[in-house]
Amino acid sequence: MLVSFIIPVRNDAVRLRRCLTTIRANTPASAEIEIIVADNGSTDETPEVARSFGARVLTLPSLSVAALRNRAAAEARGQVLAFVDADHEIDPHWVASAIESLSPPDVAAVGALCFAPADGTWVQRMYDALRGRTQGQSDVEWLGSGNMAVRRELFDKVGGFDVSLETCEDVDLCQRLRQAGLRVRGDDRMRNVHLGDPATLGKLYRSELWRGRDNLRVSLRYGLTLRGLPSVIMPVLELICLMVVPLALGFWLAFALGEWQEPRLGVLRVSVLALAIGVAALALPTALTLLRVLRMARWGGLRGPLDLARAFVVAGTYDLARAVALLARARHHQPAKS
Repeated sequence: MLVSFIIPVRNDAVRLRRCLTTIRANTPASAEIEIIVADNGSTDETPEVARSFGARVLTLPSLSVAALRNRAAAEARGQVLAFVDADHEIDPHWVASAIESLSPPDVAAVGALCFAPADGTWVQRMYDALRGRTQGQSDVEWLGSGNMAVRRELFDKVGGFDVSLETCEDVDLCQRLRQAGLRVRGDDRMRNVHLGDPATLGKLYRSELWRGRDNLRVSLRYGLTLRGLPSVIMPVLELICLMVVPLALGFWLAFALGEWQEPRLGVLRVSVLALAIGVAALALPTALTLLRVLRMARWGGLRGPLDLARAFVVAGTYDLARAVALLARARHHQPAKS
């Protein structure tokens, strides 16, 4: 069994070194490893770092991440394609677990949700709780392309990643595999630490503004499921509320304050109704964010009012960015210099 690791990267030499060190620590008796680094036009030492670990470097500037992965996959020789991003670290038994999980012939892809860095900021810790956890080995609807292994022949069969997508290309790939009657499985043994989790609220907002841009498009492609419904409904509701709140409050001010000296019953009713609409529009996204906080408390083991307050701020930032992403066209954020 040959496992081909495919790593897209741009100007991230330090974290790439850490990533490749953990890949080389995987030495299963049942498999060999090749590494292909798809370099998106780096100007730092990224190509040299990759070659020092025996990786084959493909120089592919000005391509989307989906196109980078597809081009590298076309050059790979392995029966298994292991998609791991440059700012990730994997456990020593990752390859062995992936091969075992892929052994049933109807399983097309395996992977797991990532962990935040152990020494991360409070934003990263709360974001980790927001993301949730893969538990055991069970079928899932999708896997993230920063921590996923796919059978090569099945990846080719469905046409690889959709290069028309800038984000959510992993969700789309998994949906097409499932549409073909294949299984996508989560496996918590494929532990992966994402060093690139956003460390501040500003970085969280910008990253989710970018990630959310194709969310609605992909979610509606293959029909909504009960589990996928919140990812569609919540951004739309939040965006509507963002528009309604200032309009309702402005309407209330125009009527209520303008008629304050000699109030008329009809005007007061209209102003009260406008205020009620504004409050309701503000309360709805707040309630939805609180539901996220309850889920975060379960997954993240949050304790005390400070943790809950931080969870609310992170969840609220996430929801706001996903809503604004329906209208804004953010660019991909660059990795921080290390």
